[in-house]
Amino acid sequence: MNTTKQTALVAVTLVAGLMAGASSAAAAGQCGRASWYALHSKTASGERMNPSALTAAHRTLPFGTKLRVTNQNNGRSVIVRINDRGPFIRGRVLDLSKGAAGQLGFIGSGHTAVCMARV
Repeated sequence: MNTTKQTALVAVTLVAGLMAGASSAAAAGQCGRASWYALHSKTASGERMNPSALTAAHRTLPFGTKLRVTNQNNGRSVIVRINDRGPFIRGRVLDLSKGAAGQLGFIGSGHTAVCMARV
């Protein structure tokens, strides 16, 4: 194999490895800000939003993905299912249903620091 082909193969392998690592960031754990919302319209997955259900919106994770979300301020955690897209506010990584926010103890403040990991 000539040098140009070897260089191209190494570059493709490197990019593929970086992409695989980026897509598994939520699987390994991600931290950031989360807020809550309570609508009665349809979610991006097509199901009707149930504010008391333990669901969440994430920008890229597949619908049906289950996450353990932990409130960094009080240590409470809850398992939620991704059924919507968002959040659309800069700096936020997750929008939680009102039910999930209640179990995490941050309804009054509206947002909190969380860490999440796939389960």
